[in-house]
Amino acid sequence: MFYKLLKNLRLKQKLTVLLLMILIVGVSVSGFALSFVLRQNAKREIANTALILMETMSSVRNYTSTQINPELKEKLATTFLPQSVPAYSAREVFENLRQKREYKDFFYKEATLNPTNLRDKADSFETKIVERFRNKNKSELSGFRSLPGGDIFYIARPLAVNKQSCLACHSTVDAAPPSMIERYGTAHGFGWKLNEIVGAQIISVPADIVIQKANQSSVVIIGIVSIVFVAVIVLVNVFLNRQVILPLKRITRVAEEVSTGHMEAEFGQVSNDEIGNLARAFKRMKLSLEMAMKRLKKTNNANKNTGGTI
Repeated sequence: MFYKLLKNLRLKQKLTVLLLMILIVGVSVSGFALSFVLRQNAKREIANTALILMETMSSVRNYTSTQINPELKEKLATTFLPQSVPAYSAREVFENLRQKREYKDFFYKEATLNPTNLRDKADSFETKIVERFRNKNKSELSGFRSLPGGDIFYIARPLAVNKQSCLACHSTVDAAPPSMIERYGTAHGFGWKLNEIVGAQIISVPADIVIQKANQSSVVIIGIVSIVFVAVIVLVNVFLNRQVILPLKRITRVAEEVSTGHMEAEFGQVSNDEIGNLARAFKRMKLSLEMAMKRLKKTNNANKNTGGTI
């Protein structure tokens, strides 16, 4: 059916249809490939931002642990200050950072298996991440997670007890500051060991941010490619019309005139391409036809003079 339809079209229309088909197929195939590549790039870009934020939070934790806590040691013996807890400091700093527009969609959590503050308690999904860090010696995990509010993209790193000072609050109930026990009780946050992975630092962002970022880039690039290709189709049609269609029409018109006996018709100046070769072939045919006509006319005249017939 398509072949019959194509067969009835003119040359310019056939070429336009062919180019449009190439455009549609090319944009479709490249669109899928481009979408995948741009989605990976968007994930990588957001992951890089998340890792920078995570390093910043680690620096806040270290600063709180090494410089704030020693200064407040005497006061902490009688009064518990949550600002002295590295996890609390990191989370508060991150919440302040989220006030900036470029970070408002990022969320930070120190998902811990046995935290003092139950706000940091790891859920079942986060627990599996911590277990993977423990069992497979992973240093980083990332991916997508489905939540009732929508999918999220996350990146996680292990959270280990790498300072002896951490055990002052989390080793045993007897070693913990009385003010901390008074605030949080004795049921959670104890039994930690040095160098043990107790949780994971997790930074997440809504998945539609990643997809939207990739889609925006895809639309722009595919739009540019489509515009360029449409421009190519127009230019090819203009070139085809001037260099092929019009010369062929002129050759056809002159050939029709010659076929009806108008031998004065001229094919005009010809180019050096295939169209020019065709025109020169018609010129030679016209010359041969003129010579044949002259010979025929000469023979007829001779026969008339001698009274013969053909």
